[in-house]
Amino acid sequence: MDGVTEIRLPLPLLRRGKVRELYALGEDRILMVATDRISAFDIVLPQPIPCKGIVLTQLSRFWFERTQALVPNHLLDAVPEELPECRPFAESIRGRALVVRRTEPIPIECVVRGYLAGSAWKEYCATQTVGGIPLPAGLPYGSPLPEPLFTPATKAHIGHDENITFDALVERVGASLAEQLRERSLLLYREAAAYCRERGVILADTKLEFGFAPDGMLLLIDELITPDSSRFWLAEHYAPGTPPVDMDKQFVRDYLERIGWNKQPPAPLLPEEVITQTRRRYCDAFRRLVPQPLPWCCQNGAV
Repeated sequence: MDGVTEIRLPLPLLRRGKVRELYALGEDRILMVATDRISAFDIVLPQPIPCKGIVLTQLSRFWFERTQALVPNHLLDAVPEELPECRPFAESIRGRALVVRRTEPIPIECVVRGYLAGSAWKEYCATQTVGGIPLPAGLPYGSPLPEPLFTPATKAHIGHDENITFDALVERVGASLAEQLRERSLLLYREAAAYCRERGVILADTKLEFGFAPDGMLLLIDELITPDSSRFWLAEHYAPGTPPVDMDKQFVRDYLERIGWNKQPPAPLLPEEVITQTRRRYCDAFRRLVPQPLPWCCQNGAV
């Protein structure tokens, strides 16, 4: 099965990101379409992961609808292919698009960490802190943190995001907005982590994005708690200090680290086995978390 690397629609293209393509639907709505492209270390890889865009879209849809009462978000229509203006190209976007409100994004990644992994692990090993917050000594990789931590980062469209402290966030956006971002991010993480654990999945960390609607309302935007934006671990195999069984794009990152890629373009080609295994992990995350049938492209794709 070939993956979708690009969507070309007869609509004004607003932006082409690493994974998503944003099209204007009038002045106040955006058609947000997820391709099957995958990035690692901030570089788009040359091959897609088949079905990935549909999994990301349908997982985001699930979480947006589930958490709407907790934190307002930008979702307007979860089935845009049924809209009159989208019917001419319905097959191109089926399952991989959402209609969302147009917002002014806040250029901050709102990261919440419940476990010691990724860049948090590297910081802890160097300074015994995460996001500048001191932690107990001697924690092994994958340890649960004493409480979820809000560790923001700058959002770079080109180059690498940079972790910053909460005080640095206050300097950038002001105390009131910084506090709102932290409060809403932690609320969403705790709700999602509890739900995931009930389904046999550990939500180790996740990154969220927010923006302002034209009326000034602060909205949750972009994607929400997907294998691209989160670390999902199988709870049944979890033990601090041992490699977790992941259901996200860490599998691809690990492969690229093993082959010694210098993380500069051009990115190397992925073996077919890595592509297949990554697709299975994304589909398995959907199967475990969403109480509805698997997307058609995931049939026989979950592990």
